[in-house]
Amino acid sequence: MTDLATDVLVVGGGPAATWAALAAARAGARVVLADKGYCGTSGATAAGGTGVWYVPPDPAAREGLGGHLADRRWMARVLDETYARMNELAVGVGRYPFPAGPDGAPLRGGLQGPEYMRRMRIRIRRAGVRILDHSPVTELLTDADGAVAGAAGHRRQAREDYRVRAGAVVLATGGCAFLSGALGTNTNTGDGALFAAEAGAELSGMEFSNAYGIAPEGTSVTKTAFYSFATFYQEDGSVLEGAASQGGRSVIARTLHDGARVYARLDRAGEAARAAMRLAQPNFFLTFDRLGIDPFTDRFSVTLLAEGTVRGTGGIRITGDDCATGVPGLYAAGDAATREEICGGFTGGGSHNAAWAISSGSWAGAGAAAHSRSLGPGRAASRPVAGAGGAGLRPTGRPAAAGGHRAAVELVQREVLPYDKNYLRRGDRLAASLRELDAAWTELRSGLHGGGTDLVKARQAAAMTAHARWMYAAALARPETRGMAKRLDHPDQDPRLHHRILVGGLDRVWTRPAPKAGVTS
Repeated sequence: MTDLATDVLVVGGGPAATWAALAAARAGARVVLADKGYCGTSGATAAGGTGVWYVPPDPAAREGLGGHLADRRWMARVLDETYARMNELAVGVGRYPFPAGPDGAPLRGGLQGPEYMRRMRIRIRRAGVRILDHSPVTELLTDADGAVAGAAGHRRQAREDYRVRAGAVVLATGGCAFLSGALGTNTNTGDGALFAAEAGAELSGMEFSNAYGIAPEGTSVTKTAFYSFATFYQEDGSVLEGAASQGGRSVIARTLHDGARVYARLDRAGEAARAAMRLAQPNFFLTFDRLGIDPFTDRFSVTLLAEGTVRGTGGIRITGDDCATGVPGLYAAGDAATREEICGGFTGGGSHNAAWAISSGSWAGAGAAAHSRSLGPGRAASRPVAGAGGAGLRPTGRPAAAGGHRAAVELVQREVLPYDKNYLRRGDRLAASLRELDAAWTELRSGLHGGGTDLVKARQAAAMTAHARWMYAAALARPETRGMAKRLDHPDQDPRLHHRILVGGLDRVWTRPAPKAGVTS
């Protein structure tokens, strides 16, 4: 086993993780970053491009979309931090080549993911961060007082386990897309939320998790912004009424659920818009070019892929301006943390999420460095630690046969991916799925286990199961339609439910209203 000691351990390898590592290193901390994949290429951002919340939008309109659960103070903080960090990207080591507008002014409202993340890797390496690639974490370590004191995992290429003792840990592992096949989400299995819950943290906004992205059928590219230029069609060539309107994704979901195919054509884009679209998001068109399809003139079949809390809002609850979680030594950033502070109950694939990754990562890294420093010299490496992991790692009963993670993942996907269960939500369907998931959790908690790579997969299966249970428990606790959390059996907004919903627990899931709603005025 590789045994390391550091001041700050960052778990993850996307934008939030790299900004956290950079901030911690700049604060004078020794930093180790452990990524499930290869830092700079893994995760949803590295696989595509993203807009960034760099230009202030109309706050009133945005708050209504999110169900009036956002907090204006946090919105202002994120705007300020993002503005500063985006400007920083344009200078110094790893400088990002922002394009210029017709007037020569730089355009900093978007980033091409591969180039962005390549340069972020350069920045953190130059800052002295030690990167452990292909080294998924499998559990957090805690000290005798319950404070988080590092993490343990498995180095896949070296085929050995490892442990990192740390003064503080930042979880920046991304959200959970349930291995749906959406672009760049193969590492997003909700691991960080499971680790945090095992250490005693709470989650919030988990009902805002029924995000589905439009993709050409048979592909993984769920970049949906350009479908605002689309007309949607039925198999007979007639227009699918309502599919191009606000809320039209529900029409698409119902049609697909009924077994019919849906087609699209970006025929509402003019010549100037078409050229601008290709420049803005070249990877969106890569699939079409390879298939010999002109999406502006040819009809192509589409599907919907679940993106869960990657494009959704829910995640680990944060309790301080430094993105602390309420568990000493544990911080959360990016999609692993709830984005309710700035989005309320609605978010998109980029923009606010990208800004949140930049700002929350920076705050969490600085906060983790300060916490580690407060422990005193040598404390992080010398205190006794124990593993906090449970399901998939330490069975409570007789260990089952190896490979049980496959059946566990299949069961979760049966209860989460279908449109009639997660997207077109009704209370009776949610309750039925939750019963299945609770039973699955009891079984995997008792017997699921593995070693090496199988341990990583077992923990992923446990994380996805836990994630689904928290999602559906929170959705049942919100019998209304607010933000993304739409209920067909409760189509209106209930003013009595103008609060956030906290959720947690492992063997027994609980929910309760948050003590204070977001500030919107």
